[in-house]
Amino acid sequence: MKTNVGRNDRILRALAAAGLLTCSVMAPLPLALRLGTFGAMGGYLLFTALAGSCLGYRLMGRSTCPAAIKR
Repeated sequence: MKTNVGRNDRILRALAAAGLLTCSVMAPLPLALRLGTFGAMGGYLLFTALAGSCLGYRLMGRSTCPAAIKR
């Protein structure tokens, strides 16, 4: 996978993932709803923050990584 997520974007994704995963544990909603919404979004954001590659960015042809912009 090519890296297409820059440093600042990765930090923001990790922070958002931490918040969403916290909501998936603490929100006063049914378990299936919490895991299906907050857990899935938080898991995806955490994966993209750790991997440095985002499928949505790749489909749109975008990149926030400075190394990927220089060709």
